[in-house]
Amino acid sequence: MESEKKNIWDKNSQWPEELDILKSIINKTGLTETIKWGGTAYTYNNKNVVGIGGFKDYFAIWFFKGVFLKDENKVLVNAQEGVTKSLRQWRFTSKEEVDEKLVLEYIHEAIEVEKAGLAVKPEKKAFTIPERLKTELKASPELAEAFDKFSPYKQKEFAELIESAKREETILARLEKIKPLILEGRGLNDKYR
Repeated sequence: MESEKKNIWDKNSQWPEELDILKSIINKTGLTETIKWGGTAYTYNNKNVVGIGGFKDYFAIWFFKGVFLKDENKVLVNAQEGVTKSLRQWRFTSKEEVDEKLVLEYIHEAIEVEKAGLAVKPEKKAFTIPERLKTELKASPELAEAFDKFSPYKQKEFAELIESAKREETILARLEKIKPLILEGRGLNDKYR
């Protein structure tokens, strides 16, 4: 039986001449070329600064921390609005659109952003403690104190276990299972870590 070939997106096979133009510009900046996630990326002190790639309808240079760039020429776009927090793309549909002087200005600004250590902090996802677990914690100060000693992600694991139960019997069984763990200071999934 013949094995199936993986469908791998080759970011460099489309727009080869245009990507070479971008590479020649980037090579004037002192950034280090590397391969990240199957595509060409450029780093400063091992930190991602820019990347390039070809897509069906355009080729692009992306700035990993593009959200911090001034973008006075309004050329940067968010590839996935609402999903991508930091990365911004500058898309081109022909090599004539590439303004070397302007591209260099953006790259030098991106290097300065990296030097300054600017970064988008990941959003912490809030969780709520289910009412049944709150009731148990209120009923036992010892249990509540032990629960408060856990890190938020371990508290969240306990909360999600109770929240995901549909039937009353399951909720009660799970509460009985986790109370000794909490009192012993053991996380729900500690045995797997």
